[in-house]
Amino acid sequence: MKRVDGRRPNELRPVKIHPHYVQQPAGSALIEMGNTRVVCAASIEEGVPRWMREQGVKGGWITAEYSMLPYATAPRKPREVTRGRAEGRTQEIQRLVGRALRSVTDIEKLGERTIWIDCDVLQADGGTRTASITGAYVAVMLAMRKLQSAGDLKESPIKSAVAAISVGMLDGVPLLDLCYEEDSKAAVDMNVVMTDEGQFVEVQGTGEDAPFTQSQMTAMLKLARAGIDELMAAQKKVLH
Repeated sequence: MKRVDGRRPNELRPVKIHPHYVQQPAGSALIEMGNTRVVCAASIEEGVPRWMREQGVKGGWITAEYSMLPYATAPRKPREVTRGRAEGRTQEIQRLVGRALRSVTDIEKLGERTIWIDCDVLQADGGTRTASITGAYVAVMLAMRKLQSAGDLKESPIKSAVAAISVGMLDGVPLLDLCYEEDSKAAVDMNVVMTDEGQFVEVQGTGEDAPFTQSQMTAMLKLARAGIDELMAAQKKVLH
């Protein structure tokens, strides 16, 4: 099967991760996956949410905000702030990014501080939520190193790497890392979040046109695992 951009079914789009992309946050990275570009930043705030203190939850917290800049898509998409609230999709992605990073973090070792992850989509061509998770891990790791170098942390609370990728079924063929054109036509759309130990953090799969089989799901998960291994190699390269 020939894909719209000439890739093989099991091939990622070109991946580039640029660490320290923004000066002000404790950690940041620009991640490029094909024509999708997301700036991920991790900022450190002393203190934790009030509900943690009220419920006696020890340690710190990691939370995320996600936004797509108006010019990230064509036609232009108005800023959500002009409508007064975040869309349901935005809220879902924010929660997903936060869950993904918390899943690989020992929050007690983090101490009583909050890590704010900001994911801002500069250009969208499919896979923005998965790119956000992959880039956010790099930003958070850099922030943890900054805390360690300042003597505020004895050891990193990050237990393992985490990354995410999209997979799908188009014309009966399982595809890795869907661009927007493929995603909009796919019969099945799935987002997979995994650790470097091969464990699943989250699997979001939807039969857009029709139900999908166990064998199709197995094929897509196998593709996702291979793609995530490549993404983790890219993360490791910039964090060496």
